[in-house]
Amino acid sequence: MRSLRPGTWIDVRSADEILATLDERGRLDGLPFMPEMLQFCGKRFRISTSAHKSCDTIKDGTVMRHMQDAVHLEAVRCDGQAHGGCQAGCLLFWKKAWLKPAGAGPRTLGERDEDRSRCTIEALARATRAPSPEGSENDERYACQATELVRATTPIHWWDPRHYVKDLTSGNIGVLRFVRFMAIAAFNNIMRLHWRGRPYPYVRGLAGEKTPADRLDLRSGDMVQVRSKGEIMRTLNSAQKNRGLWFDVEMVPFCGKTFRVLRRVDRLINEKNGAMSQISRDCIVLEGVTCSGCFSDNRLFCPRSVYPYWREIWLKRIDERDAKPELSAQRRTSTAD
Repeated sequence: MRSLRPGTWIDVRSADEILATLDERGRLDGLPFMPEMLQFCGKRFRISTSAHKSCDTIKDGTVMRHMQDAVHLEAVRCDGQAHGGCQAGCLLFWKKAWLKPAGAGPRTLGERDEDRSRCTIEALARATRAPSPEGSENDERYACQATELVRATTPIHWWDPRHYVKDLTSGNIGVLRFVRFMAIAAFNNIMRLHWRGRPYPYVRGLAGEKTPADRLDLRSGDMVQVRSKGEIMRTLNSAQKNRGLWFDVEMVPFCGKTFRVLRRVDRLINEKNGAMSQISRDCIVLEGVTCSGCFSDNRLFCPRSVYPYWREIWLKRIDERDAKPELSAQRRTSTAD
């Protein structure tokens, strides 16, 4: 399949075709095909972005990672059912070999494919668990695309121009958007050269070391408005955190806008070690609100679209009747901010 450009309609291959591409651990080029992805086999989707690069949330935050022949599909995220109910909702990576042009027939398996077909659906289920650390047999660990990302990719430096060229040529980024955020990145690099420089957007904590909390008891479907940047800064400490949760500069464009609560987050897999983390404090995900990588140091134009996590004190509940007009407008413009 030649074209993997955003907007292209493709069909996900059948489970048998995909299993024939995997090794005994359920991986292709180090990338796991997970049980949560089986539900999408045989269905048609549109490509959202090329997944030629990703931020590194495991090993080294100063570099990005390059992945060969992979894409993300529109709104196709992991539901975590085979991974202890993890609620991260990661955008899934799809290898070119797992897809075919819309309407194309099944792939004929050759002898090489038959030889490689050492994976089964049962093996996929077993591959979701990782070995526990020595001496902690009861400490269950998980393996998924997020925990194995370093093994499925190679490092690329933020200053390497080739992946920015790929952002343009792949169709991930339009020219005007590219020029705008490259100019902001250049400005921010200059600002970081001096200790008094203020990168854009500028965020700093004003609350002191003990940060405040608020309780809204938000649930899925509730309408909220994100507080202004000034209000949020008054809830952050010097590390830009509120009770341990970081407010990222990628969240600034959503300030003052209206969204629906997607869910509360109680369980997350720690990508660095595969352990399941239980979230005891308020942690909220908003519908359609994802990281664009446009303002961040060392992850410019990352297409991974990770959900940022929100404290309730950063939000305020609003009446749905008042929110509808703004919500409709936001759905049209959120990807352009």
